[in-house]
Amino acid sequence: MTKNILILGAGFGGLELSSRLSAEVADEVRVTLIDKNEAFKFGFSKFDLMFGRASMSDISLYYRDIVKPGVEFRQETVLSIDPSTKRVTTDARTYEPDILVVALGADYDFHSTPGFADGGHEFYSFDGALALNEVLNEFKSGSIVIGILGQPYKCPPAPCEAAMLLHEWLTERGIRPDASISLVSQWAIPVPPSPDGSKAILGRFDELGITYMPNTVITSIDPERKIALTDEGGEIPFDLFLGIPVHRVPAVVEASGLAEGGWIPVDDRNLSTRFPDVYAVGDVTSAPAPKAGVFAESEARAVAEYLIAEIRGAGSPIPFQGAGVCYVEFGDNLIGKVNANFLPGQSPTAPFDDASLELAAEKGEFATERKRRWFTAP
Repeated sequence: MTKNILILGAGFGGLELSSRLSAEVADEVRVTLIDKNEAFKFGFSKFDLMFGRASMSDISLYYRDIVKPGVEFRQETVLSIDPSTKRVTTDARTYEPDILVVALGADYDFHSTPGFADGGHEFYSFDGALALNEVLNEFKSGSIVIGILGQPYKCPPAPCEAAMLLHEWLTERGIRPDASISLVSQWAIPVPPSPDGSKAILGRFDELGITYMPNTVITSIDPERKIALTDEGGEIPFDLFLGIPVHRVPAVVEASGLAEGGWIPVDDRNLSTRFPDVYAVGDVTSAPAPKAGVFAESEARAVAEYLIAEIRGAGSPIPFQGAGVCYVEFGDNLIGKVNANFLPGQSPTAPFDDASLELAAEKGEFATERKRRWFTAP
């Protein structure tokens, strides 16, 4: 009997799950993959938009090009989710699948930090990164402050990457001596699970003249005075403020009752929720791993393992392993790599591979391989 599987969200998690199911049990499932967007974009492509190296179309992988047996993509917006019945309503139709997987990611709350929407800019959304390029092109001199406004947030090293790439961009324009770059973080070190990675980043900051302000919580922005205010009464002046906005579950997930404590709680082994035959993967969950695409992918593999074993009625599914690699841009085409493991029940480990040109090539292959795996016919 064919299983109808509905996947909400076509990011790392949704694409990995749909491709795994297609590769293993295409004749036994009917997978519907839904996303409100027409194309997938790798998160690291936001820097290409931010610094004017690419257009939106350049970085887009269009879902209409997916060729996977047993998988159908539909561009629709999810309006409601009833996890108790698995009933999902979109702007086009209603679904009642046998199995529901929620992979809708995290949204940004630009108004959670007072003054940020009026006094700051962001590069965490693709539209924000594109708009920031125009702002940067008009920047001539002054202080640039990158502020992390809440936890958890996607891709923990990204704010550090932004600082190092900003240095490179300003240098190319000949205005680096006229600008200061500071990163304000709530953490003592840039990437807490990776002391070696953090040491390398801070060493690079020292080399490039970038200031790291640890253990500092920004509570609001004063757009008129151009000041970021901290929880201890401090004031951080800026000419250009780039904020990493507070993250939250999408409103449709919050309204569904799936979320608890801000995110969807899941079983650490197979990402199942408290509702039968309802799973959740990626940034929308409280899974014990960072909010990053590679971990959404790892979670999707665990869900696939369990679903494939269930459909076949045999096999021993491998539980969520919590492993993933994170490539870190150091500028000058140098890329480092954090080899993270957040295996449930154990302390996180994250050895670091020093930045090199070889790892830049490896990052390129990382993207190429996923384009092939997720979009093309087997």
